[in-house]
Amino acid sequence: MSGARRKARILALQVLYEVDSSSHEWQPTLERAIEEGNLGKEGEGLARLILADVMAHRDEADELIATHAPQHPVTQLSAVDRNILRIAICEISFNNRTPPKVAINEAVEIAKVFGSDTLHRFVNGVLGSVMAATVPKA
Repeated sequence: MSGARRKARILALQVLYEVDSSSHEWQPTLERAIEEGNLGKEGEGLARLILADVMAHRDEADELIATHAPQHPVTQLSAVDRNILRIAICEISFNNRTPPKVAINEAVEIAKVFGSDTLHRFVNGVLGSVMAATVPKA
């Protein structure tokens, strides 16, 4: 996956983290992050799409997390963990721009950088379960 696409996902994660951790609105937070982020056109467009998808489908994504990780209540997940899952779930379940396996791989790689030592395994398991339940078999 291109570096611009991963940068866009990371920027989206950072915006979602700030929104979850403060009373900031997502659109102005995104605009500020884009100004500071040096993403280029492709990355900027993807970051906007990811954020719009997550904000539009956040409740549905949280329901999928609750269904596929019932022992980990969404409200008790860290903001990083919760938002890595939200981004990938939206890419897997609510748009057709990214192949599901690519979305999972990207989430796992981002979890390795921003999460705890075991987060990437948790993310992989939850997203694999979500994909199996929501993506039609070819």
